[in-house]
Amino acid sequence: GSLVSMGIHPMAGHFVSEHFVFDGMAHQDTFSYYGPMNPITFNVGYHMEHHDLPYVPGRYLPKLKSLLPEYYDSLPQHRSWTKVLWDFVVEPTSGPFARIKRPTREDAHHARSEE
Repeated sequence: GSLVSMGIHPMAGHFVSEHFVFDGMAHQDTFSYYGPMNPITFNVGYHMEHHDLPYVPGRYLPKLKSLLPEYYDSLPQHRSWTKVLWDFVVEPTSGPFARIKRPTREDAHHARSEE
């Protein structure tokens, strides 16, 4: 299981596609994948839908997306995990440090104390 989800297999692109920022997509920090691998990966690509409604079973996420096109169709999305891996390695704006860092409580406290 671990090798398929995080190893050299193209399906490892699901983790990268969900949690790393890609060029032109820097305004959101998680993404969905709407490609042909969803049916055999228990719809793991419906990541935005999962984060919005985490208690909806994976088998219902495609239906959820189809019921709410105004929320999901205009969001940046991926269609190929292989392309995700390629871009992650080759594109200079992607890579292991291309993530959105949210301020912590300590950061906010430090900012207030400097004022």
